Amino acid sequence: MALGAAAVVLSGCSSAVEVAVPPAGGGDACARAAQAWPATVSGMERRETSPSSPAVAAWGDPAVVARCGVAALPPTAAECIEVDGAGWVSEPLSDGTRFTSFGTDPAVEVLVPAAYAPEPLLLPAFTAAAQALPRNGLECR
Repeated sequence: MALGAAAVVLSGCSSAVEVAVPPAGGGDACARAAQAWPATVSGMERRETSPSSPAVAAWGDPAVVARCGVAALPPTAAECIEVDGAGWVSEPLSDGTRFTSFGTDPAVEVLVPAAYAPEPLLLPAFTAAAQALPRNGLECR
């Protein structure tokens, strides 16, 4: 699956990033996480999203996209990395990497284009948002 499935830069006059708002994005947990979205990610300024929702945010061009309210990951044998106390499971995509917070319900998803390799280096910017979400008892092992 490509990053474009969740986010597409709109062409024409708009510079907004088109992002699908996850099903649980409107909940209280994501409202708390949204307050912790970083102002910048690796020096990149925040961009407008379409639709405009506190549950989604984007930075840079190509856009790094964060979405709160995706389904929590179940126990997994996939590699889980811990960054500043937040667990993340990565999934390689054709044009970057999808990181999903592990041990939170709902979860935060961060889509990092391959242009920013090595992609995990951007995760510290999202620690506060992931840690603002309720824990579900799962941890990286």
